[in-house]
Formats: sequence, structure tokens, C-alpha cells
Amino acid sequence: MRILIAAAGSYGDIAPYTGLGTRLRTAGHDVAIATHDGFAPLVRGAGLRFRPLPADAGAPGPAVGRRALMRTASAFVRDLGGGLADAVEEADDLLVLSTTTAPLGWHLAEALDVPTIGAYLQPAHPTREFAPVVSGARTLGGWGNRAMGRFSLRMVDRVYADAVGDLRSRLGLPAATTAAVRARREREAWPVSHGFSPAVVRRPADWRAGLDVVGNWWPHHDPAARLPSDVEDFLGSGPAPVFIGFGSMAAGEGERLGEVAVAALRRTGLRGVLQSGRAGLAASGDGILTVGELPHALLFPRMAAVVHHAGAGTTAAGLRAGVPAVPVPVTADQPFWAGRLTALGAAPAAVPFRELTAERLADALTRAVRETTYASAAEAVARVMAAEDGAGQFLKAVERFEAE
Repeated sequence: MRILIAAAGSYGDIAPYTGLGTRLRTAGHDVAIATHDGFAPLVRGAGLRFRPLPADAGAPGPAVGRRALMRTASAFVRDLGGGLADAVEEADDLLVLSTTTAPLGWHLAEALDVPTIGAYLQPAHPTREFAPVVSGARTLGGWGNRAMGRFSLRMVDRVYADAVGDLRSRLGLPAATTAAVRARREREAWPVSHGFSPAVVRRPADWRAGLDVVGNWWPHHDPAARLPSDVEDFLGSGPAPVFIGFGSMAAGEGERLGEVAVAALRRTGLRGVLQSGRAGLAASGDGILTVGELPHALLFPRMAAVVHHAGAGTTAAGLRAGVPAVPVPVTADQPFWAGRLTALGAAPAAVPFRELTAERLADALTRAVRETTYASAAEAVARVMAAEDGAGQFLKAVERFEAE
């Protein structure tokens, strides 16, 4: 089959699909990923074809208000809709849609009469078991969780309203709202595979048929890849360090975060590997190494603990490595994943980004590294993850389309 995976957002929103696409290609499918130009090397490096989408709007800052965020998101998805229409080709046999691209991809599928399947990295459907991931980690009770989940989807539909209107007009489709098309998809039990471990978030009992939790899709990296020599030298020069990084979050706050990180490491007597990321995090000194982008699969197992923003992919990578975490959530779904880490016992209580100080970070690191219960909990989850085959489960779902 000719399969197009459409994904938009930051690195963590794209990278898992390179591993998923590689598995599909190995099974004999012709796979392309449509995403932002900056990720073209990532896609092509996995041996997959690349199709461009408009530039990522950038990660929101922690102080961005909800209205401003919705305006920015609405403008971004309006551009994204046009870009996705340009990226889809009539010869495509199957569209694989992420959480962000699904509300646009449904209309393209309708116009081109091509099947689609959801490939989500977060649980997006309402459930009694937890509040929507974008609302934070606190439960509102069964009725409240479902009600808030439905409200969350209505807000998503509002963000996509203009984009959907533009797209349906361009495609020559009759007017229809995202909410109406979403309801139609739900009635048809549109299939969605969720690329996270049921050991981290079990499948809610009240989800409809067709919503599956299959296990993580891990970013592709060359099996022959090794950590750079300077990193290996640092790791071999002393006890296991801790990792500190915020991925695509906290742009422009690198200097402050570097100072906080160094002060916390000095207080604890720990060594640290700081990943620069979009924040531009950097520091120097004895027992400190600053690095750029490195495969978490190679780096995290060598760490004593990982301090991160609790994005879905980074959270999963830390658990896969069996190391404890100190979650510092910034925005969006990050408080949800931070809450899961704490509930699993693999992390002490999260330190919200706005409340991050050297003292709080040092205290959390001391607990994560010195109290063995956190490492034991992370190792238990890692053993379960090692037995999962999320990409293989998704391949089975794709092959059902092929059989039809």
C-alpha cells in the first residue's frame, strides 16, 4: 500500500512516526511522512519519503493565555489544512492521521474516497477514568471527567472551524462542521490506535470499540549509532549523571534554566548531562556536560535519573530505560504525563515549570536518585514495555485495510 502518515507539531509529535513508518516499510509498504520542513532529515534518515507541511507554530510559552493560544492555534491549523491538501496524492491508499491532523484529514479522505486510521500519541476521547489530557492531571470524578472531555473536543472543533471551512470549499465538498464530521466518524467506530503503553495509561473501560492502546512507537535511529566520543568519555569518568532537558519547551529561558540546573547539581553533588533543546539550555563546569539532540534510547539507560518537561515521548523514553524521573511540566498534556509518572511511583511529585527553583529541583533529584523505590517502579514498567510491540500491533491494523 501507499501510506501517508500526516503529523504536525514539535519533535516529540513527529519522531515516533519515524519508527512506525520504518516498521510499515519493512513490511513492504511504500511510506511517506508529511510534516514540517525542519524534520525532513529525520524522516529521510529513517528511509522514508518526505512531503512538506507548513512550519510549526512553535511551542507555547508557559505564560501564554488561553485566548491567545487558541488564536495562534487556529491560524496554524488554517495553514496546515492547505498544506495537507497539497501533500496528499490521489495514489495514496491509506492516510494515517495524528491527533493534530485528524480533524483535517477526515475531509481529505471524504473528497478522495481514501480510508484513514488514527495514530494518536495521547488519549483524546472522553472517559470517566481521567480528565482530558490538556486540562491537567487532577480528576474531576467520573461524570466530570466525561463532561470535561466532551467540552475539550468542542474547543478543538472551534479551533479547526475556519480551517475546515476553507478546506471543504477548496475540495468542493458541501459545508459541514468539524463537530458533525467527528460525530459521523464516531458513529462509524473510526479506528484509532494509541501509541503509548497500557502499563502507563490503561485502555479506559468506557471507550467504544475501535479505540485501542497498542504500546509505544519508538523514534527510529540507526542500530549502528553510538553516543559521541565526548559523551562516552564523560559517562565513563564518574558515577552515572542525571539528565536535564526540556525538549521543545521554554524557548529563550536557557540562561535561567542553566543557572537553576547548575545550582541544583551543586547542592546534590550529582553530575549532569544538560540537553540544550529549544530553550538553549547550557552550562559548564566540573561534572557537567551540555549536549545537543541525542537518541534517548542510547542516553537514558546511562542516567541515574531524568529531569524533563514530561512530554509524551520523553516520559515514555525514561520509563523504557527504567530510570526514575523528575517531571517539570510546562503546558498542554505535560501535567497529565507527569501525573502518570507519579502515580506509577517512578517519580516524586512533579515540579511545575513556573515553580522551578534550584532548591525544589535539588530536593526532587535527591529523592529520585537516593530513594530506591522510584528506580524499582521505573524498572517494573520497563520490563512490561520491553514485551510490547506497538508498531507491530499497528501493522496488524493496517493489514486489515489491505485485506479489504
